[in-house]
Amino acid sequence: MKNFFVLFLLISANVFSQITTTPKDPLVKDPYFNRPQNAPQGEKVKLIHSDFFQKTPEKYNGNPYFSGNVQFQHQGSLLSADEVIFYEEQNFVKAIGNVKLQNADGSVITAGEMEYDGNSQKGIAKKNVVLTDPKQTIKTETLYYDRLSNKAYFNTGGTISDATNVMYTKSATYDLNSKMIDFTGNVKINNPDYIVEGTNIKQNQNTNTADFFGPTTITNKQNPSNLVYTERGSYNMNSKEVYLKKNSRIHYNDKILTGDDMYFNQITGFGTAKGNVTLRDPKERRYMKGGYGEIYEKKDSAMMTDRPYAVKILEKDSMYFSAEKILAYQKIDQNNPIKKKSFLRAYRKSRMFKSNIQLRADSLTFNETDGIMHLFGKPIAWSGEKQVTGDKIEAYFDTENEYIDSLKVVGNAFAISKADSLNLKDEFNQVKGKLMTVYYKENKVNLAKVIGNAQAITYADDQNEKTKETERIGVSLSTCGTIEAEFEENKVQIISCNVGANTDIYPMSKISREKRFFPDFNWNTKDRLRKWEDIFLDSPGYEEVKYESDDALYNAAQKAIDDAKQKEEAKKPKRVKK
Repeated sequence: MKNFFVLFLLISANVFSQITTTPKDPLVKDPYFNRPQNAPQGEKVKLIHSDFFQKTPEKYNGNPYFSGNVQFQHQGSLLSADEVIFYEEQNFVKAIGNVKLQNADGSVITAGEMEYDGNSQKGIAKKNVVLTDPKQTIKTETLYYDRLSNKAYFNTGGTISDATNVMYTKSATYDLNSKMIDFTGNVKINNPDYIVEGTNIKQNQNTNTADFFGPTTITNKQNPSNLVYTERGSYNMNSKEVYLKKNSRIHYNDKILTGDDMYFNQITGFGTAKGNVTLRDPKERRYMKGGYGEIYEKKDSAMMTDRPYAVKILEKDSMYFSAEKILAYQKIDQNNPIKKKSFLRAYRKSRMFKSNIQLRADSLTFNETDGIMHLFGKPIAWSGEKQVTGDKIEAYFDTENEYIDSLKVVGNAFAISKADSLNLKDEFNQVKGKLMTVYYKENKVNLAKVIGNAQAITYADDQNEKTKETERIGVSLSTCGTIEAEFEENKVQIISCNVGANTDIYPMSKISREKRFFPDFNWNTKDRLRKWEDIFLDSPGYEEVKYESDDALYNAAQKAIDDAKQKEEAKKPKRVKK
């Protein structure tokens, strides 16, 4: 029995020993606290005050724990909590309940729990964490804090707010020294005037600037359709200036501006773009391209230079414009204040190409809404084998049906039409005067009305009854106060000649080549735009068409006259000197 009792005591002692030496709450550190091997020990965390103190072998590895108004100090920072466990050997504290960490730089962290390593000077705050400093407030569920680098980090989602902005993000790193915040993952900045959304944003609280890395959108709250998109850029939140460097777009007034390097001021509404610039206007069915562009949001205008061109998109036949500088803008319709009219201006070496009409001038203006175009500075228009020139040309387009209606030519109006487009004979119908209106039918020149010093040179044809072939019978020279000339496929017919009318018809045998052309005749084939890409050229420089002069009948008649004169001269008696 005695031996059994001794054995029982030994077994009991062994079991008791195991129970008392195995802690109920072992310390498990987050990998965040890992330090390099052989790193020097830091300054010890010091107890300042507590209402109660306990230390038992069975709890917290035998480390002391404190409760009631607990305060610990470490290198100028003061930690307070309801309860703190102090792991003396590891220089590590775990605080529970109403935790507050006050740092020497003025920042404060409050949380439900906090762990702090005095050696690495790193801490982890959990449960309703709030970090405040003079610049902003951070709220999250878990916050990692490094006193050596003076940085705070969270990846559980949180908000950062300052005097004007509230920022939402999945994760963020805050440098308390530089006041730089690095946001990543579904970032959203809410401002009274705008909303910024992106994947990676770095914001400097001192300068109040933000740098964007990855897809980012800045949306105007008052007008959500006005926004800025970029994949690399920066934003000054004070001046509201945006600098865009990659895959960027500026949306304003239902227009979209893109370019390699862009700038936009949200206050003034002024923006610039450099490199591969495009301005799209879906409502006006127009886009502009160039090497450099400017926009004026408040004036609803845009300017493009550096080989600019514009395309007016039409369902059947688009219009292409170019010049050294192109300006597009909108103005309130004086007759209807709720509507706007769209305008396009092209300055210096302006060109316009459309399949049924091509235009060239020093400058042009185009009222896109009403379809009225003005051309200044040696304007010239081509339609098929017809050419119109003058001091000024006004072109009128039917914007609904997308065809040209008429041309109005002011000053030195001159219309030229190839008499027969199927041959290379130098035969041209010509109509000129002070003021001319050219009317189109089915996108072809149909009628010309000339007022003031009207003149015309037209070729007359007739059909042989036997052969049914068209024969050239002569040339008509007309001078009138007013002329109406009808243009057909291969001929021009004078249908009226009034006010001091005078018409002379010459058979081909009785009119010289010189009389078949007005002195200022200039049939321009070198500069004519034959494809839309020609708008980029000062002159396409096409080889001048060489026409053959058909003077056989006239030369034969002149020869007959000369021969007859010679015969008459031969019949005359010759005087002989004695």
